[in-house]
Amino acid sequence: MAALILANSAREMNITVNIFFAFWGLSLIRDPARMSMDDKSAFEKMFGLVAPKGPEDLPLSKMNFAGLGKVMLKEMMEDHDTPDLTAFLKGAQKKGVNFYACKLSVEVMGYKLEEFLPDVKEQTANEYLADALEADIQLFI
Repeated sequence: MAALILANSAREMNITVNIFFAFWGLSLIRDPARMSMDDKSAFEKMFGLVAPKGPEDLPLSKMNFAGLGKVMLKEMMEDHDTPDLTAFLKGAQKKGVNFYACKLSVEVMGYKLEEFLPDVKEQTANEYLADALEADIQLFI
């Protein structure tokens, strides 16, 4: 969530934002309506069935407390009129944040680019690092 809060704020300041998603982070940018089991190995199909299917399926963190932590935090956020993870994600999309899926992670996890949100692009780690070297700010959260 921290990355999306900062991304939304940066875009409001007219700063270009690129976010690189790898491995479990890819769950945030998977589109449940676009997921497919076509042309996948048995392991990839099994993995696709048990992996989180978008922001709402993700656990809070190590402090998840069997799901109770997420419920408590969502309630506290509502009490303070704070947007939830999905709202921050949609806000970032509307504001033009660039989302990049790690090519290696996509391949290893058996995903296809078509299974992600519409504007997600694939990028290698080398390409990400080349972009980061040109940026004024780099954050790794």
